Amino acid sequence: MVKIGILGCTGRVGTILTSELLSGDHSGITLAGGTSRRASDTHSFLVTDNPEKLMNDCDVAIDFTLPEALQAHLEAAVKTNTALVIATTGLSNEQELAIQGASRSVPIVYAANTSIGVTLLQSLVHTTAASLGEEFDIEIVETHHKHKVDAPSGTALALGKAAAKGRQVNLDDKAVYERCGHTGERKAGDIGFGTLRGGDVVGEHTVYFYGQGERIELTHRASDRSLFAKGALRAAKWLPEQQPGLYTMKDVLGL
Repeated sequence: MVKIGILGCTGRVGTILTSELLSGDHSGITLAGGTSRRASDTHSFLVTDNPEKLMNDCDVAIDFTLPEALQAHLEAAVKTNTALVIATTGLSNEQELAIQGASRSVPIVYAANTSIGVTLLQSLVHTTAASLGEEFDIEIVETHHKHKVDAPSGTALALGKAAAKGRQVNLDDKAVYERCGHTGERKAGDIGFGTLRGGDVVGEHTVYFYGQGERIELTHRASDRSLFAKGALRAAKWLPEQQPGLYTMKDVLGL
């Protein structure tokens, strides 16, 4: 039985993860406890504001919290030798390097989106970008609820990286995040991003490949946040048996 800890168990996705585990619908895994800044004794399971205390009692922890909490979670995971699923978005390059460093000591799945459908979408984007030349313009448009604080979404950036990898280029060299005023003609090879925010949209992502006389659209729409929880739990069940290293959802699904 794999014991799972939920970092930020009272957050938007943390609450769903906790409910999923308490439902008893998932074999081979169980809830060890969670962390919260509002830790109290009113829960039916361990809740603490100390991530190290939680990780001492679990095999793997799932992190859907905020970027500013990442370093403490990495340090606790390394100190307690606990596997870690990280699905926090809006991380800086320095934070991603910190994840790589910690993965030399413990197994880590780092995924901007734990949805199985989005994981498959990334593979499709990579394959399509690798098959089409620069005569096809790539644009990525994402929509999320009005409370999301980072843009473009981590998923949009992951899709951009998949497209860039398919074309064997560096996304940092080709990404265009803003267009305003007299921008001039679009440069061949650019990968553009568009961001929409409003209402209660869970998440929508479309990657467009615009050619002459035709276009290809690859779209994923999420209508229920529980799909992120289910994917994260699948990763958490798989991860403790792996060697230290940095893994993705593609590794979890064997793609």
